[in-house]
Amino acid sequence: MYHELTYEELARRRRMRIIYAILAVLIVINVVFAVTVSRSIARDQATASVRQAVVAAAVQCCAIEGSYPSMLSHLEEEYGLVINHNDYVVNYEWLGDNVPPSVVVRPR
Repeated sequence: MYHELTYEELARRRRMRIIYAILAVLIVINVVFAVTVSRSIARDQATASVRQAVVAAAVQCCAIEGSYPSMLSHLEEEYGLVINHNDYVVNYEWLGDNVPPSVVVRPR
């Protein structure tokens, strides 16, 4: 048997569709926000990891050779330090033989 919908039932269904649409939009916005934040956190952690690797290689060089290296390329050639220069800019400032270098790493 056919049952015709009343105006109240139609209005309720319309409200429910609007609520579902709003919830779907909010879920999409939350997912996009979460992905953006996690990418930012991962990039920050990777940058810190590159800086730690450079500093550790410099300390190892100082322990073996008795002085900090004057150039980043020395660490790459002699101590196996690998840096992806396409993704990161590394500013290595040598301050002296017995002074730890200043290392600043920035993502490109």
